[in-house]
Amino acid sequence: MSAAPETTAPGHPGHPVTRAAVVTGADSGIGRATAVRLARDGLDVGITWHSDREGAEETAAEVRAAGRRAVVARLDLTDLPAAADVVDHLAGELGRLDVLVNNAGTGTATPFLDLDLDTVRQVLDVDLTGPLLCAQRAARHMIRQGGGGRIVNITSVHEHQPRVGAAPYCAAKGGLGLLTQVMALELAEHGITVNAVAPGEIATPMTGQEDVDVRTRPRPGVPLGRPGDAREVAAVVAFLCGPDSGYVTGASWAVDGGMLRMGPMAGSHLASDDWRRV
Repeated sequence: MSAAPETTAPGHPGHPVTRAAVVTGADSGIGRATAVRLARDGLDVGITWHSDREGAEETAAEVRAAGRRAVVARLDLTDLPAAADVVDHLAGELGRLDVLVNNAGTGTATPFLDLDLDTVRQVLDVDLTGPLLCAQRAARHMIRQGGGGRIVNITSVHEHQPRVGAAPYCAAKGGLGLLTQVMALELAEHGITVNAVAPGEIATPMTGQEDVDVRTRPRPGVPLGRPGDAREVAAVVAFLCGPDSGYVTGASWAVDGGMLRMGPMAGSHLASDDWRRV
């Protein structure tokens, strides 16, 4: 399921070129795991960060340790449309752009009746409008250089199911999921596939579980009984960015230990295994 490290430049069949990816929000968690996995699969990587430059530099060091180039840039998706210029900058630094992973995101834990407009706009900009604009820039680079490309939008299980207190987040992730499908239809003629990856609870700084052994965190309400590891999400992203997924587009890949299948039996917040027995 590894990505092909080289492709042939259009018009130059004898001159393979190294593929390049941009991974937003790659200073920690799923973004860092994805950047490192793509580097190990042979891609140069552009890394963006919002508030943790040191974390982004640590990711870059891991990419370089895998033998690939790394370029780091700050991305603030509340500064639209200017923020999308970062995609053009990184594509220029890397020399090309074959893969975009829209991973940067934010959320809120606010009751619906207490939401203020600024919070709603911030979440929608970072989780929906920003990824849309970044994907436009990336797709234009892919079309100009020829040879197709891969776009992966990191959504959430809340692309598919609601969560109390997360109205803007659910709205944005649901919108990003449907946007993924429209992009897949419109970009297919250019050889660009577009898919979503919808993580459940993953052990990352966002969930307060950085660098933990997920096997030590029991989750009775998840069929597999534990949170996910960021590298497990990255493996699915890497598959979708590689040659083995060439006929896969417009799909949403849940990486959630089976949590979405729980339906009315609820999910990761359950405190016992009673649901497993009739």
